[in-house]
Amino acid sequence: QVQLVESGGGLVQPGGSLRLLCAASVTSFRLRTTGWYRQAPGKQRELAATIAPNFSTDYAATMKGRFTISRDNAKNTVYLQMNSLKPEDTAVYYCNLQGAVGTYWGKGTLVTVSS
Repeated sequence: QVQLVESGGGLVQPGGSLRLLCAASVTSFRLRTTGWYRQAPGKQRELAATIAPNFSTDYAATMKGRFTISRDNAKNTVYLQMNSLKPEDTAVYYCNLQGAVGTYWGKGTLVTVSS
């Protein structure tokens, strides 16, 4: 069974940075597109960033230039470096992995941007 475990969330001031980490328990991690989505209070879940097996990346327009997604296939881990954080970035951030027969989600990690 695939498990995705996120960490790295927390409280940060506007303009600050955080690095999220997602560890995946799947042997075919290097063959899968993985990424991060987020859900703010009262809003729908939205794409933050994805990274393909060939390391190509895709970002939501509001996060491009501030967020950087990366992966370490040796560690079955995907990262999201978030810089210049804004209060509107406050959300639960979920790790996502597109498996061979389904899509998997972590339980999420809360990021709160507030002074």
